[in-house]
Amino acid sequence: MTSGSAMAAGFTHRSEQAQHVLMGSEAENRESFRIQAGYCAAMAAPITARVCTALADALDLESATGRRVLDWRGEPVADAVVLRLVGGLHAVHRRGVDRALDRVFTGTVSDPADVIDSLRSVVRLHDAALLPWLDGPPQTNEAGRSAGLMTGLLQVAERFGPAMDLLEIGSSAGLNLLIDRYAFDLGGLRRGPFDSPVLIAPEWRGPPPPDAAVAIRSVQGVDIAPVDVADPVEAERLAAYVWVDAAERLERIERGIAIIRDRGVSLVQGDAADWVEAKLAEPQDAGTTRVLMHSVVWQYLPPASQARIREAVDAAGARATPERRLAWVMMEPNRDLHRHEVRVQSWPGERPMELVALTHAHGAWVEALPPPYETRDYVMRRGPYERD
Repeated sequence: MTSGSAMAAGFTHRSEQAQHVLMGSEAENRESFRIQAGYCAAMAAPITARVCTALADALDLESATGRRVLDWRGEPVADAVVLRLVGGLHAVHRRGVDRALDRVFTGTVSDPADVIDSLRSVVRLHDAALLPWLDGPPQTNEAGRSAGLMTGLLQVAERFGPAMDLLEIGSSAGLNLLIDRYAFDLGGLRRGPFDSPVLIAPEWRGPPPPDAAVAIRSVQGVDIAPVDVADPVEAERLAAYVWVDAAERLERIERGIAIIRDRGVSLVQGDAADWVEAKLAEPQDAGTTRVLMHSVVWQYLPPASQARIREAVDAAGARATPERRLAWVMMEPNRDLHRHEVRVQSWPGERPMELVALTHAHGAWVEALPPPYETRDYVMRRGPYERD
C-alpha cells in the first residue's frame, strides 16, 4: 500500500526489494533484449530493433561484456542494460573501425543469423571498449522530449498564468534546459522564439493544446553525472546513445549542443533528492509557479530518493498559495503501451496527478487527451489490477 503522502504526490510506491529484484536468470536477461526490440520496432527504429533481437542470442560467456550482461543483477529493463550496450556498439560503429558492425548498423546485413554471427564476433573483438558502457545508465538526453514537457507546461500556464521557474532533475547534458530557447509548433500552436535554430514540431494528435502564454523566467537542472558537451568526447558519447535509425534526432542534438556551447545552461552535479529538497525550500517570488519537471528519469532513482522527492513536493504543495504556486510535470514511460505519459499535478488545491497526453519516447508525436483526465498514479509498468 502507498502512504498518504505518496498517493498525494501522484506515485505508486514500490519497495526497494520489488524495484531491485535479483534476476539471477540468464534467460530473463536475454529476454530483456527482445523486450527492448519491441519498443524499438514500435518507435520506427528497425535497425536498432534488429540489433537488440540479435544480441539476445549473440551474447555468450566468451567476453567479459557477455558475462556481465547475462549475469546482470537488477531489473534489466528498468536498468536499461540493453540501451547501455547498444550505445557502446553505436560508438564503435561511429568510429568506423569494424566493417562487419558497420554493415549491421547501416542495414546492409539484415539476415537474422548473419546479424547474430556478426555481433557475437564484434562483442568479443571490442570487449574492452564495450564493457565500460555497462557501468551506468544511458545518457539519452533528447531535445524532442521538450514537446511532452511543454505540453504539460501549457496545462500549468492555463491553470495559473504564464510566469514560471523550472527545476529539472536528471538533466544529463542539459538539452531540455533549453526549453525556453526552442521554438515549438504543437498542433499549430507556436511558442518560443521564432528565430531558434531548433524547432520542435511533433506530429500532433488529439485535441489542440491549451492556448496559454508561457513565460519561463528561469531554468535550472541537476544530474548525478552531468554530461559536459564542451568536451568532444562526452558530446560523442551522447550522440552514440541516439539510435542509428534517427538522423533527425542526431541533427537536433548537434544543434542543441551548439546552443549550450554558445550560451551555457544552469546545470549542477548533485543528488536529485538533495537538490529538490533545497530548491523547494528557497523563497519564491509572488505571482510565479515553481515547476518540478523530468523526463525518463524516475526509473533510475533509488526508492529512497523517490520517497524523499515525493515528501519534499508534498511539503511544498502544502505551503503553496494562489500567489506562489507549485506544479509537477513529467514525461515518463508506460512500458506496456510502448509510449510515454505526460502527467501534471499542481498546487494549491486538491487536484490529483492527471494524465494529459501520451507521447513518443523521443517526441516524434504527441497525443493530447481530452478531459476528464485519468488520475491513476504513475507506474513504469502497469500492474495486474489494470489488465481487465
